[in-house]
Amino acid sequence: MTIANLPPALAATIAERGYEELTPVQSSVLAEEAAGRDLIVSAQTGSGKTVAFGLAMADQLIGGAGFVEPADGPAALIVAPTRELALQVSRELTWLYAQAGARVVTCVGGMDASKERRNLQRGAHIVVGTPGRLRDHLERGALNLSELKVAVLDEADEMLDMGFRDELEEILDSTPEGRRTLLFSATLPSQIVNLARRYQNDALRISTVGDSRGHGDIAYQAVTVSPHEIENAVVNLLRYHEADTAMLFCATRDNVRHLHATLQERGFAVVALSGEHTQAERNQAMQALRDRRARVCVATDVAARGIDLPSLSLVIHVEIPRDPEALQHRSGRTGRAGKKGTAVIVTPYPRRRRVETLLRQAKVEAEWTDAPTAAMIRKQDHERLLERLMQPVESDDEDRALAERLMAGKSAEDIALALVSAHRSSMPQPEELAENTPEARAAAKAERHRPGFEDVQWFRLSVGRRQNAEARWILPLVCRRGHISRNEIGAIRVGPEETFVQIPTAIADRFADAVMRTAAAEISAGEESIAIERSAEGPRMEARQNRRAGRTDNAGNSARPRVDAKPHRKGKPFGDRKPGKPGFKGKTFKPKGPPRARG
Repeated sequence: MTIANLPPALAATIAERGYEELTPVQSSVLAEEAAGRDLIVSAQTGSGKTVAFGLAMADQLIGGAGFVEPADGPAALIVAPTRELALQVSRELTWLYAQAGARVVTCVGGMDASKERRNLQRGAHIVVGTPGRLRDHLERGALNLSELKVAVLDEADEMLDMGFRDELEEILDSTPEGRRTLLFSATLPSQIVNLARRYQNDALRISTVGDSRGHGDIAYQAVTVSPHEIENAVVNLLRYHEADTAMLFCATRDNVRHLHATLQERGFAVVALSGEHTQAERNQAMQALRDRRARVCVATDVAARGIDLPSLSLVIHVEIPRDPEALQHRSGRTGRAGKKGTAVIVTPYPRRRRVETLLRQAKVEAEWTDAPTAAMIRKQDHERLLERLMQPVESDDEDRALAERLMAGKSAEDIALALVSAHRSSMPQPEELAENTPEARAAAKAERHRPGFEDVQWFRLSVGRRQNAEARWILPLVCRRGHISRNEIGAIRVGPEETFVQIPTAIADRFADAVMRTAAAEISAGEESIAIERSAEGPRMEARQNRRAGRTDNAGNSARPRVDAKPHRKGKPFGDRKPGKPGFKGKTFKPKGPPRARG
């Protein structure tokens, strides 16, 4: 469908916005086969999907007169995972339906709930909100969905990942049976399939992602660095690109806080976005980015959902994305509306294979390169300064008088040097990075290697991730059972059903004797004991052997460790909760016999 075939009110609005043609996802939801049907839509970030579902629900909202008809309750409901995304959707639908006379009300956490209830009472054609706030208005009777014609779940997979399943089900259960349900999701995990099966009827599957999932307007780079130079590499990347607006992604709010403080100390105009910030703080940060008072934003994945900054041209993945979808969502903050952008993945040397796999799964071609050096940045600074000075400037009599005084007191060379010095002092200093050579990588690896662990032996524990094993409680357990200190334990590798620890060969025999004695003591006391024994080949060979058919040892016993009791919650080991000690609940576990032999 072309723009000319849209309802006149929407066609006129889109034409005013400068649209010449619809994007693929917008054309797909308006195709003849999609008319009036429930939809499951997958589209890449920045492809115009907000306008797409705005156009898709036009037939249900706009009456024969070309305007949105009044009703006792909203005709359309859009649910988004975050406040920023809900506010962005609200802005898009407000201009899209402006000439059609639609009234859009936004309901998001962190805002004045009483004001939102008053806005709903005055009447709304379209309601946009986050799951928690919408459910709150629904339970208080402020939101009436009896007249609803269209329900849209934007980024449904993200909402389920964030734990909003109960809220979504309660909202959808309150809607009429005959309403359309449009589900926009980047991926289709089993939760999404179950949700669609329950609340949709004969849904049409639309995907405009295609075989090439990479965004055509985004140039991807993978920058290899030494693990201890990640922050310095980020500083140099920011200085080299000098983007109008840059966004840096971290995995946790603690890392966001740390990197934000580091960049602020280096002289960058930077703001932070994470779950620990209030709505007022988030609004101030976004306004600072729009006003160009800040040029760098450090954020977590969830906090950056829905952010749309026209000047954003650089995205830096400070920490590697968890999956291809996260890579797409993060990178999609740039390269929007036909503008070019750059996405950089900071890759520590040991994680290169992980990033190569991630790029292959995301079907993205990235240029592998080194981090910009201080010399490269200085060269870029020179070019930028010369370009800026060569541009014509407007001046008045006061400016000319000041220039004449400078020329009278100093030579042209001295004035130029002062100008260069002033320009350089206003910029954060670049960092000197180690050379990215095989020798440098080997030196970095040797630097990370702990002295005293050149010769080690692996020991295997009979618990893994399925038994809630974590390094934080494996470490004290091994110390207690083996009568050693934490400084005498090397690497800890937690597998699905078993865990491996490194012990220096010099103390391996003493350690083995100690764990046998402590195991016998725990069993004689009627307690469950975690088996700890030598492993000749370590975690890689054991994992390969356990994948073989049969999975038995020479004695015919299962190679997979047997678990006789369910672990306590919160990842506590069996042996740490003993009768008479704080935290012990329930009966003491008594094994039926001696520990089975393990392969």
